[in-house]
Amino acid sequence: MKIRPVILCGGAGSRLWSDGINNQAKQFIDFGGWTLFGKTLKRIKNPLFDHPIISTNARYLKEIKKNLKINGIKKYKIVLEPEKKNTAPAILASVLIKDISESQPIIFLSADHLIENTYKFYKEIKKHKRFLNENNIFIFGIKPNSSSDQFGYFITKKNKNLNQVSKFIEKPNQTTASKIIKKGGYWNSGMFFLRKDSLINNYKKYQKNIYNNSLLAVNKSKYKNNVYYLDKKAFKKNPSKSFDYAILEKTKKINAIKLNITWSDLGSWKEILLMFNKNKIKYIKKKNVYFRPWGSYTNLYSGKNFLIKELSIKPKGLLSLQKHYHRSEHWVITQGVPKITLNKKFFLKKPYETIFIPKGAIHRIQNPNKKIVKIMEAQIGSILKETDIVRYEDIYGRIN
Repeated sequence: MKIRPVILCGGAGSRLWSDGINNQAKQFIDFGGWTLFGKTLKRIKNPLFDHPIISTNARYLKEIKKNLKINGIKKYKIVLEPEKKNTAPAILASVLIKDISESQPIIFLSADHLIENTYKFYKEIKKHKRFLNENNIFIFGIKPNSSSDQFGYFITKKNKNLNQVSKFIEKPNQTTASKIIKKGGYWNSGMFFLRKDSLINNYKKYQKNIYNNSLLAVNKSKYKNNVYYLDKKAFKKNPSKSFDYAILEKTKKINAIKLNITWSDLGSWKEILLMFNKNKIKYIKKKNVYFRPWGSYTNLYSGKNFLIKELSIKPKGLLSLQKHYHRSEHWVITQGVPKITLNKKFFLKKPYETIFIPKGAIHRIQNPNKKIVKIMEAQIGSILKETDIVRYEDIYGRIN
């Protein structure tokens, strides 16, 4: 039996838009001819998988249908939440529809994940499919490349041929995260693999209320043009709970599929900037390189209300002391150790450290060293032009 992919596509990606910009959800952002949701749809175009189910809300329906068409996916089902109740109700409702048989293997994928080694991903799915039963759940873990406080972690112990999860740790601080990694901890990716009957059995045991409300919401749903419109009255009776809290932290029958692959949820501008830095050769064009007395900058990609740049500051180079009225900026140092001015503070930054420049903050970059400094920059705002610079000091005489 083929695996049914369920794509969770209801997130807003609000962490990226700190200026209150009403922008696209992260999974639909065009990063230069591709979106995270589009990459997810391509990932399931494999003989392992049956046609997809997409769990979302009415706000994203038009965008989802557009992406399905672009990717040539004609067979699909969409399950619409009438209101957000976190992942526990959304996940259950998406598999209670009549299209899925009781013993159907199901893989839950987030719409906003970037996975580069799909071969390894498919190989691990094939390897573990035979171990699925009516009670267990497999979660996908990512081998950490840093002690991030943005992810949950888990610890495992060997149980015959499987890695049994013995402990979950939800978003620890960086010091604790470092200790967890030393003990062999993995990031909890938010993807998981199980059978429909296992999901139902776990909800009946640990979240009977969510099971009853979600079942009623599905049974009373309206169906039109491949879309299930869940019954609002029944669905809104559900408590707002995450799947991790509602099920994973309660059941004892969880195993891990450890993925040693390049993975990201592009959940911060740092991750987005590092992704562009890694792939910048695809985006560099000679006409987008601009030379200045302090060095140069390259406009790598202009998106909706954001601009990705790389700054190269020559030895002893000094940018003007400046501010912006219409944009904020996120920086990641990729080379060298610049001296940063931010309002009345002064500090040095090392490679892969970050800094946020709020709208209206007075700031400056200086390279006091003998080697070139490189900084990846994301400008966020409704106006992203060089004219939005107010200079206070400038050694190159550019103050009006």
